[in-house]
Amino acid sequence: MVTTNTDVVQGDDPSSAPGSGYKQEMRRELSRYASFAMAFGFVSIATGIFTTYGSVLNSSGPRGIFAWPISVIGQLSVALVFGALAARIPINGYAYQWVSRLVNPVWGWVMGWISFSFLGVVVVAVDYTVAATILPELLQYQGTTQNAWAITAVVILLQAILVAASTQLTHKVNKVAVTVQLIGMISLTVLLFVVGAFTGKLDFSTLFSAAPAATDGYYSLGTATEAGPFALAFLLGAFTIVGFESAANLAEETKDPARVIPKAMAQAVLSLGVLGFLFLVAITALIDDPVKLAQSATPVATVITAVLGSTVGKALLVLVVVSIFSCGLVITMSGTRLVWAMSRDERFPGWQALRKVNPSRGTPLNATLFIFVVAELILACFSVSTDALFSLFSAATLLPAIIYAGTVLMYIVKRKSLPPTQGFSLGRWEIPVIVVASVWLGYELLIFRDQSFRDPWLYVLVLFALGAAYLVYLLVRRGVSRMSMPDMINIDETLDVTAAPATPGTANTTAKESKR
Repeated sequence: MVTTNTDVVQGDDPSSAPGSGYKQEMRRELSRYASFAMAFGFVSIATGIFTTYGSVLNSSGPRGIFAWPISVIGQLSVALVFGALAARIPINGYAYQWVSRLVNPVWGWVMGWISFSFLGVVVVAVDYTVAATILPELLQYQGTTQNAWAITAVVILLQAILVAASTQLTHKVNKVAVTVQLIGMISLTVLLFVVGAFTGKLDFSTLFSAAPAATDGYYSLGTATEAGPFALAFLLGAFTIVGFESAANLAEETKDPARVIPKAMAQAVLSLGVLGFLFLVAITALIDDPVKLAQSATPVATVITAVLGSTVGKALLVLVVVSIFSCGLVITMSGTRLVWAMSRDERFPGWQALRKVNPSRGTPLNATLFIFVVAELILACFSVSTDALFSLFSAATLLPAIIYAGTVLMYIVKRKSLPPTQGFSLGRWEIPVIVVASVWLGYELLIFRDQSFRDPWLYVLVLFALGAAYLVYLLVRRGVSRMSMPDMINIDETLDVTAAPATPGTANTTAKESKR
């Protein structure tokens, strides 16, 4: 059963996870920058923009980039809600833990399974990009579904080995990659503006062009089965600005998590949002022929090569490879922590093995191996598909939207009974943030009614069906009563008891008992 420790309150006690009911098993190694790098590395604008810009150019034209800042505002509001929850329940497993404790363990399990499905799909989607579009362009060879599958399989293996070997080493690699990405993207953006202005190639009127998309009904909501051109442009931000919650998924490994994690998530979204939009403006203003560029397999690299030369174009591809590897590395780590957290509560298939932490390395080796196998199986399912990249990206955009919508809805319903914050609160901005997040997520989910997302919905439903089968097994074997979570500690109540004279027979009041 779950190991509990209900006497621990302070976050710097190395033997416990504060206020969680768990014994501390992971080492607290993440600094402020490491936490920021986790969120930044997962989002990775170099990865997201490079891989989805061409799709948005085809569906929405250059004008579609103006959906980006709206998406950033929407995702920032979601990140703020997640920050408010992370400051109250700073435990590995993020949405799984929050929903399990604030709603009930059954709905928490559902949220955990959706999160697991997302992480399993998105790591394949991200890593497949390296093999399918970038390396063939960088090394000038003919890409096929066969060599794309083989290369992706090797990349996934390397990431799993790093995560399994050492948490500290993984974070060092990620921090270096994030620093390179920050410096590289800022330098590249400035260079594009300067050279574009000097050569006269910078044309801001291109930003307002709709071609190759149709101008009629450009801003319309579309029909029951089709989204409008501008609506589809939101997928650029919806796919890219996701994964900031990875910082919350490593709360038990972060120093002062209740204060560090909310800031790390918000800072990552803001910095990526601003830098990403400036980069999009620079690239789009330098397009010579949008219709012709839309046919390129690597439109971003095509523009940069035309403006800055082949050497800089190749350097960009190397930067994207580094960014994608870092992104996949963070996703793999986040997936292993979620599986480990659910297994610790005996909620995941094979939990007996998956909940173990290697004492010498301080990593969940079995959970890492499991994530590796799952990713390879998902990759195998797409190995013969000629449209694998679009299907993977679409599923990897749909799943987090469901996770975010479910978590925000839970926050709205339970916000009056949340445990006390340990470092971050929305304060008077709570209602405006909730409204923006709700409107944004509702609109984003409506985009997926488009018939082009039929296959991604099918993949999602298959994953849900597998999860539902195991959930039924859990409920039949244990019942709802045996799926309860370890009691949350009410920090305020505990401090009151500590300050007041002890009364015989008085115990720490849990958050559930006091109704917060």
